[in-house]
Amino acid sequence: MGCAGSSQTKGNVKKITKPKPWKHPQPITKCQLVQLREEFWDTAPHHGGRIEIWDALRAAAEADPSLAQTIVNDARITVQNADLTICYDERGARYELPKYVLSEPKNLIRDS
Repeated sequence: MGCAGSSQTKGNVKKITKPKPWKHPQPITKCQLVQLREEFWDTAPHHGGRIEIWDALRAAAEADPSLAQTIVNDARITVQNADLTICYDERGARYELPKYVLSEPKNLIRDS
């Protein structure tokens, strides 16, 4: 017999994908995008949830989709949206990720 959560996790797996193309409200440079991401990851654990889940979500956000899938599965994270924008841990805590930590906007200004 396995634990009750293992069958639920396997039955509710969504294939991880990158977010659909999106635009930042204003054109943004790669440097500004990196700064936004760092600020988000530095402050995210202070808004609730478990630090190990935030760490797993960061690793998944920075990985290619197939590795992200493995990370999410291993951490027992339930994915509501396949692009990782809304996820839950096994205790039911909600984790919301902004698109800017998951992909680059269409209006990114390339640094010279």
